[in-house]
Amino acid sequence: MVKFSNDVDILKYEPALFGELHLPWQVLAAGTSGELSGTGFTDSEADFVSAQVSAEGVIYLQTSDGSLDGAFEIVSVDSATQLTVSVIRTDPNEEPVAPPAAANISYRISTLEPQAGEAGFQLTEYFGIKPGNPASNIDAEDVLDTNALKRASAFAVISSVYAMLASKDDNENFWQKSHHYQKLFEKARERCRVSIDSGSDGVADITIAGASARLVRD
Repeated sequence: MVKFSNDVDILKYEPALFGELHLPWQVLAAGTSGELSGTGFTDSEADFVSAQVSAEGVIYLQTSDGSLDGAFEIVSVDSATQLTVSVIRTDPNEEPVAPPAAANISYRISTLEPQAGEAGFQLTEYFGIKPGNPASNIDAEDVLDTNALKRASAFAVISSVYAMLASKDDNENFWQKSHHYQKLFEKARERCRVSIDSGSDGVADITIAGASARLVRD
C-alpha cells in the first residue's frame, strides 16, 4: 500500500479526527492505566507491537482531572509496553517535546492509514504511475520528493473521513468540511510537480505536472 501522508500529517489540520470524531473501527489500542513521564508513555498491560502501533501515529491522552486532554505524536515504539510521544512538532527532526506528566491516563490509538492508502492509490492513478496505473514503468518509489504529494494526500484523507461522518449523521457541518478539504486537495494536486528518478541515480529524469498530469522529460 502506497501512502504519501501519515496520521501526524492529519493531526496538524484536524486533531478532532483522533479525539471525539475518531473512527471506532480503526482503533489499534486503548487502555486506562497509562503513565507519562517526560516523553515516555507506558502501559504495562499493553502490547503496542502486536497492535501494529508505529511511529508517525497519533495517541489521544486524557486524565480524569482534565490536566491532560489531547492528541500527541507517536515518535517511536520502544517496546511492547512503551512509546516515545511528543507534543506536535513542525519538523519531525526536532527533539520530542514532552506533554505534562501524569498517571492513570486513559488513552486511545486510532489510525487513518486505510484512508491514506486509498488517497495514495488515487494520486498514483492521477499521475499515471504504479500502483494506480499498473501499466506504467514508473513506481511510486521512483518519486524523489513527496512533500507536495503528502499535502495533497492529507487533504484527501480528511475530506473522505468527513464525508463518511456526514453520511452517517447527515451533519451539514461535516459535509461542508468535506467539500472544503476536497477543494484544497484539488488545488494541492494541481500544484504538484512530481519529479521521477527513472534511472535510479538520484537525479530527476521526468517531471509530471499536476495541473495536466502531463509527463515531461528533463
